[in-house]
Amino acid sequence: MTPPPAISDAVTIELNAVLVALTGNQPLVLTLDDGALLPSGPFATEHPTLQSGVRAWVERQTQHPLGYVEQLYTFADRNRPASDGRRRVVSISYLGLTRERLSAGARDPEWRSWYRYFPWEDWRAGPSPLVAQTILPQLSAWADAAGDVAQQRERRQRIDVNFGDGAENWNEDLILQRYELLYEAGLVPETQQERHRATAVQAIEPVPGMPMRHDHRRILATGIARLRAKIKYRPVVFELMPPAFTLLQLQRAVEALAGRPMHKQNFRRLIDQQGLVEPTGASTSETRGRPAKLFRFRREVVLERAVQGTKLPLSRPI
Repeated sequence: MTPPPAISDAVTIELNAVLVALTGNQPLVLTLDDGALLPSGPFATEHPTLQSGVRAWVERQTQHPLGYVEQLYTFADRNRPASDGRRRVVSISYLGLTRERLSAGARDPEWRSWYRYFPWEDWRAGPSPLVAQTILPQLSAWADAAGDVAQQRERRQRIDVNFGDGAENWNEDLILQRYELLYEAGLVPETQQERHRATAVQAIEPVPGMPMRHDHRRILATGIARLRAKIKYRPVVFELMPPAFTLLQLQRAVEALAGRPMHKQNFRRLIDQQGLVEPTGASTSETRGRPAKLFRFRREVVLERAVQGTKLPLSRPI
């Protein structure tokens, strides 16, 4: 077999964006190439900063102006060669939030629910049956197949920490660690795409979940994990909300991002205590029963809570 070409010292810098929106209580991510890629492109040197560069090319490619933007992570492993197989690619990724814009009566096929890529992460209706019925049995077999007792024990501990028993002890922030574990166990299609993987690993049936090219699903997992952690102490969720919303819509938005249910009364008590919203004086009749009050985000809360944070913890299932 012809060995792969050696990677030279040449480096290409590219930008990747995990661009998130919310529609119909679904967290959506903007993708390209029929959902296989995140928006990405080379860094243009005419931009004064990386953030201005990512804003420019994302808005040029997608016609979606970005609201909140932050640098996510730099992926620079030596096994990230360019398409010619020779140049090393350093990918600087960003997390961006926007309000999705759709033409009337049509859906943009490039906006996709992030639960299509990570279906085991959606616990809004209770524990995901995919974890208990499919993932844990395959991970258990992977642990048992380890070479020695110590390695078996180490694998089982990682399974317990990241997946629990499929019913309790679920930490929604560990999405990246869970994906990495499934990758290592050969349970995602991306494992099979990597060169030099053992035939026995490639033969394992992957768990459900749409794959992505290169390491873009890993980048997406990193972005989701960052956003899930951030909504607990910064009011970034309001970057995804319309100018006026009901408290139920706000709760559903937080639940959609976290993949976990929230206790209604506790959630509203927290919102009230933190002073995050204020009534607009209007109401909506779109809900069943009596009209629901409309609220708006208090922008000044960003300065008020700059030191102590906004304290928006998730409720555990009841």
